[in-house]
Amino acid sequence: MQELLKQISEAMQSGRAKLVKQYVTQAMEEQIPALEILNDALMTGMGVIGERFKNNEIFVPEVLVAARAMNAGIDLIRPLLAAGGMGSKGTAVIGTVKGDLHDIGKNLVRMMMEGKGIEMIDLGTDVSADRFYEAAMEHHAQLVCCSTLLTTTMAEMANVVSYFDQKGARDKVKFMVGGAPVTQSFCDAIGADCYTPDAATAAETALELLA
Repeated sequence: MQELLKQISEAMQSGRAKLVKQYVTQAMEEQIPALEILNDALMTGMGVIGERFKNNEIFVPEVLVAARAMNAGIDLIRPLLAAGGMGSKGTAVIGTVKGDLHDIGKNLVRMMMEGKGIEMIDLGTDVSADRFYEAAMEHHAQLVCCSTLLTTTMAEMANVVSYFDQKGARDKVKFMVGGAPVTQSFCDAIGADCYTPDAATAAETALELLA
C-alpha cells in the first residue's frame, strides 16, 4: 500500500496526470481509503513541490503541471471524500483585483491552497470589491485572497478591505494580499491581515489563519 501511495506522489510531482489517474484508480480498487490517498500521496507530494518551489529548485511551469496532476487524482476520489464527510479545512475566496488581468500567481496560490485541503472559490481576474464581498458572504468564506501584478491596481486592494468595513463585515474574514509589487508595509497600511512573498508560504499561512 505504501509503495502505491509513493508511486502516486512521485507521478504527481513529475506532472504525469495519466499515471496519477492510473495509480489512484488502482489504489481505489485495492480499497485504500480516499483520505489516505489524499493526505499520504497527493498532499504529501504537493508539499514537496511547494518546498522545492520556495527554494527555487523548480519554477512556475513545473508547479502548474504538478498541480494539474494532483487535481486529476483529486477528481477521482472526490465522490468518496464527500461520501466520507471529509470536511474542508475552510473556505477562501480568491481573485485578481479590478483592473488587473494577470492570473498565473493567483492560480498558483489557489492550487497550493487546494493542496492543503482549503475549499477555493476562484473569482478570476478584474474582480471588483463588491464581487469579493458577495462571494465571501455567499460561501461563508473565512479568507479573502487578493492578488495583483500591477502597481497601478494596488489601491484596489485597499478598496476591497474598506468595502467589507463599510458593510460591517470586516471582522468576519481575514485578508491575504500578494503579488509582485505588494509588500508587508503595504499590507499593514491598507489594514489587511497577511502578506506572503510566494504561493507555498501563502498556503501554509492560510492554514494557520483558518486554524
